[in-house]
Amino acid sequence: MPDHRTATRKEFDAARAELLGREKELTHMSDELARQRRELPWVRIEKQYTFQTADGPKTLLELFDGRSQLVVYHFMFGPEWEAGCPVCSSIADSFDGVVAHLAARDVTMICISRAPIDKLVAFRERMRWSFNWASSFQTDFNWDLDRSSTREQVSQWADQVPPLVSNFATATGNDVVGYLTEGPGLTVFACEGEDVYLTYLTTARGLEVVMTYYGIFDRVPNGRSTGEPPDPFWVRHHDRYPQSPNHRART
Repeated sequence: MPDHRTATRKEFDAARAELLGREKELTHMSDELARQRRELPWVRIEKQYTFQTADGPKTLLELFDGRSQLVVYHFMFGPEWEAGCPVCSSIADSFDGVVAHLAARDVTMICISRAPIDKLVAFRERMRWSFNWASSFQTDFNWDLDRSSTREQVSQWADQVPPLVSNFATATGNDVVGYLTEGPGLTVFACEGEDVYLTYLTTARGLEVVMTYYGIFDRVPNGRSTGEPPDPFWVRHHDRYPQSPNHRART
């Protein structure tokens, strides 16, 4: 546990009230950023893409599933990979619980990866997920949205990444360069009639909005620290964590 001071409940309440003021200020700033996101100009998607899904081939417009807004999580899973990215998997663990709520407000959420659909379906079954997943295999979709790179491109900067990235690469059946050929991202589209538009995209720390565990970590004493020194590459597939010594099995 981190070093900490102790206080009376009265002192705690006073300190908490001061912090609450800052939290409200941050909430208002976040509201303003959300407004600015909604005011971004739209870009019409001119190219036609055909994705493979468990229900057969679908166009980008068909992925909307009859709704006017589509949120795509670019899940790192390349054609030759043995498993999906552990970090993307940790993010996707929360998707099944939100897709119905999003659908109720005219939003379809889906994952898209370059791996063939049979690999995606098999991995989804392993992880016990049910959200929709589409394959962009043999399309330009990932390339056009800068979510995929060639090994030659990655080799120019791969030696600059921390050595622990190799843990993620190994978990997916890759070397580091192969692992880094795919990139995560969150992209939002809207449709009007038959026209599809790009309305928003983000990656890197912008993805923390779907990394729900970080919001919880930020509110516990140890924060995001997972050791000494902190290890930012602690994430694993949820079926690959060792059982905690403090965990009590259900009886």
